[in-house]
Amino acid sequence: MSQRGDDYTSIVEAMTLINQKVNLMGVVLETSFPRKTKGTDYFCLVKIIDQSYQSRGLSVNIFTETIEKLPLVFNAGDIILLFNVRMKVHNSVVHAVFNKNFSLFALFDGKYSTTFLPYQCYLTYLHRERDEKLILGLRKWLVDHSIGTALIDFQSLKDIREGDGFNLVCKILRVVREDEWILLVWDGTDTPPVAINARLEDELETPLPLESVAVRLPRDIFCKLPPFGTVLRLTLNCGNEKLGMNVLRTNRWVKFDNLRCQLLDSLWHAAHLPTTRFCYLRDEDHIVSQRMREYDKRIKSKWGWMPLSVLPWPTHVTVTDHSEVPFVSLMRALVHPKVVGKFHCVVRVVASFPWLVEDYRSPTGVYRIRLTLEDPTARLHAYLYAEDAEQFFGGYPSLDVLKRMRNLLLGICESDGDSETSTSNQEGLF
Repeated sequence: MSQRGDDYTSIVEAMTLINQKVNLMGVVLETSFPRKTKGTDYFCLVKIIDQSYQSRGLSVNIFTETIEKLPLVFNAGDIILLFNVRMKVHNSVVHAVFNKNFSLFALFDGKYSTTFLPYQCYLTYLHRERDEKLILGLRKWLVDHSIGTALIDFQSLKDIREGDGFNLVCKILRVVREDEWILLVWDGTDTPPVAINARLEDELETPLPLESVAVRLPRDIFCKLPPFGTVLRLTLNCGNEKLGMNVLRTNRWVKFDNLRCQLLDSLWHAAHLPTTRFCYLRDEDHIVSQRMREYDKRIKSKWGWMPLSVLPWPTHVTVTDHSEVPFVSLMRALVHPKVVGKFHCVVRVVASFPWLVEDYRSPTGVYRIRLTLEDPTARLHAYLYAEDAEQFFGGYPSLDVLKRMRNLLLGICESDGDSETSTSNQEGLF
């Protein structure tokens, strides 16, 4: 198939040429996740800008016979050439439509260089010297226009809110295929603590889960997850087994536009929507560099082990033995190579089993209690047993004193009674 027409139309001009075919050259802002149409084709959306139209970007709807033929954009800011796309308008919004039978595209690295080989083409792209000059012009323009994250307000994980649409810049640590595609993403910050919306006395029948979405990772891979900052589970409801090998890449920074954040069993979780857009970012993108500078500053600080929610210093911290033991996150404790280790951790106690203090000791008088602890990096079970529990409670106090101690651990006000369904944001030192 040959290319038709010698000239490219600017986006601003093309938006006036409804129902006409045009050639476009633009810079990719973002794409959608590929999905299957109701027929036999596959579809994705690519949003582009050029020097004439930078405010919102023009959406290009691309249809191909297979998922492999859809454009696979390496980075935000890469350049796409589009031939014979038809301009349309829907709900008063102008967009372009790429037809699998007569349209054509070619993708080029947007980073400034004098190399002009496309890294992906649809059908046959005929190289032209004029294209080189125009691509070089776009690359020079991009040097002074950081478009990777410039047009949208992106938040950190520390800023997420339940139910809100959320724009996130993060790093994909792992891609896991369970019933759905699950991404483990991270940006070096902590998700905010939340109230525990559960009946704490029901811990036996309905214990708080340790993860929002169970992700099975081999220990050698699990140990490579970052020790600080929340690793968030992000579910992609795409339902396509080929998605992982065609689109998803680990150890890459990516921007997501319009995710939904929610709480599952009082743990943060994110999911993509049909309107979610994304694009990978270069490591030198300004917002990626900013995220890494903030993380490096945090881990080098003497407060680096602290959850962000308790800075500048945690309240209600008790005195502990072994003052020489280092402070770490729960994640760091979980991946410790030795079976037995001692750590200081600032955590929340979010559940206790048994619930009734009368049941804290066995019929033979031995303490046996399971606490559920969490910090921004992990949630785990900790056991108080026998002499350790005796030391923790200061011997064998009365039931009223034990109850007050339990409520203090769980952040329950004395007026709340025994049917507390949520906890405060109180941290403690363990």
